[in-house]
Amino acid sequence: MTRALVCTAFGLPDTLALREIDVGRPGPGEVLVDVAAAGLNHSDALMVQGHYQLKPPLPFVPGAEMAGTVVEVGAGVERLQPGQRVVASGLGAFAARCLVDARRTLALPDAIDFDTASVLTLTPSTALHALADRARLQPGESLLVLGGAGGVGSAAIQIGRALGGYVIAAASTDAKRELCRRLGADEVIEAAPDGWRGRIDELTAGRGVDVVVDPVGGTATAAALRCLAWRGRLLLVGYASGAMPQVEARHLLLRERSLLGVYLGDTIANDLGGQRRRVRQLIDWCVDGDLALPVGARVALAQAPSALLRLLHRDVAGRIVVHPGA
Repeated sequence: MTRALVCTAFGLPDTLALREIDVGRPGPGEVLVDVAAAGLNHSDALMVQGHYQLKPPLPFVPGAEMAGTVVEVGAGVERLQPGQRVVASGLGAFAARCLVDARRTLALPDAIDFDTASVLTLTPSTALHALADRARLQPGESLLVLGGAGGVGSAAIQIGRALGGYVIAAASTDAKRELCRRLGADEVIEAAPDGWRGRIDELTAGRGVDVVVDPVGGTATAAALRCLAWRGRLLLVGYASGAMPQVEARHLLLRERSLLGVYLGDTIANDLGGQRRRVRQLIDWCVDGDLALPVGARVALAQAPSALLRLLHRDVAGRIVVHPGA
């Protein structure tokens, strides 16, 4: 038996219950992981409400990324062995132990701690997929990152720089803007959509930005779309504001702008090899010091529901890590 946070009915995160569950032994192609740390994501908060693209059958254990130690491997698993440090993605991370698909599990170098690794596989991977695969950001292009202190935003700032972009980050408070500066943003602006246009014009000599990373949604999307340069690309990653964006087609048509959807879940399902390459690249950047994943808070399993509520209210700078054993 293992302790886990269980969703028994769709609702707000504070309805999650701590339970003792039997995760079982690994089947063919599976790995049993002793979870040292699990990353907490906005998608987790949406999933337990039944509002996410993926709607698991009830009951289920939320949490989709983790780091820890292999306890046991199933038949056919040869790359991994008991006692090995690993990073993995897969539903069920908010538990002391979790069964994971071995194909979504990678060896973790000793140079990376479990907390950092636990927030590596989803939001930074989303940012890398968005910028490199969907927008094809080129060296010298300008990039506006909305929600710059959030999970996707903080990764996009650094990955944008690593890809050679000129990065402008938007954030809502002084503390969040300071975090964006520490992460390497070339310019930091207030998250005030009504004032973006003038500030972006100043920073780009009236040209507009080439790429926008938008995990915020709501009214921010339409405002950011109008800041795009000719043939600029807006990456719609999510809607952390709680409101689905509404855009006018004419703002796409007039300057040949593009609105690009980004959903890592479907990308992993259709190209697992590509996801493994992305995670290896992120690991290399972490080891080399080119990518830092700031952890804003560490919480015990019992505190995870309140931490998810904080994410829903966007009251977070940096990532939140769950320690299931605490």
